[in-house]
Amino acid sequence: MRTWLNVAQVLMLLPAALDRQLREDAGIPHAYYQILATLSGADGRCLRMTDLARVVGTTTSRLSHAVASLEQRGWVRRQACPSDKRGQVAHLTDAGWETLRAAAPGHVEEVRRLVFDNLDPEEIAQLGTITAKMLPPLAAG
Repeated sequence: MRTWLNVAQVLMLLPAALDRQLREDAGIPHAYYQILATLSGADGRCLRMTDLARVVGTTTSRLSHAVASLEQRGWVRRQACPSDKRGQVAHLTDAGWETLRAAAPGHVEEVRRLVFDNLDPEEIAQLGTITAKMLPPLAAG
């Protein structure tokens, strides 16, 4: 029970702490940062909206709302999917890339401070092993 309560607390407190840091330092919520970071790592800096929603762990409806806000800021643009006109592809713009580059150092520093600085190398490896085992059933829904 103690382990589960610790996990539950981390799952609640860590996202809030990361969101606070990004809002204060970069003026963007953590959810937007995750979208920009995910697109930055994708081939051609673009993904189908359905795939992007799955990777960032949100619904297509919530993602559509977030991407609309990112479009207004000029950080993302949407286009019809070339292979399926019903689908849409989100593209990270150069302005979005620059926003991500500016926000990343502070975000990485905060992740290190809150997570990795508190663990030794063996614990970091264990955390990687444990989370890799947890992800498949979570991703499957």
